[in-house]
Amino acid sequence: MLQCNMNSDLTPALRLNLEDVLGNLQHARRTGDLGRLAFVTYWEVRKWARWAGQPELAERASSMITTQPHPSKTAFLEIVDEVIFELERLRASLH
Repeated sequence: MLQCNMNSDLTPALRLNLEDVLGNLQHARRTGDLGRLAFVTYWEVRKWARWAGQPELAERASSMITTQPHPSKTAFLEIVDEVIFELERLRASLH
């Protein structure tokens, strides 16, 4: 699990962007849209994590797409679920 080193003093823009990114990711997961999951994870999660000072999360989002192919759809979805869980945990720590 990634460690949270985020301060609760995120800008309102970063907080709103977290809600958007998490919502997009959750929607793609519910609908089973693998292409959208890959896109949102690589571009949106990675970008948000960099802006929020979460280099471990940014690296995980990046490596999920750029490293070796996943052995199965299930393995890919497990990683997506871990990213979603981490974003939910970060959101909860802000409230």
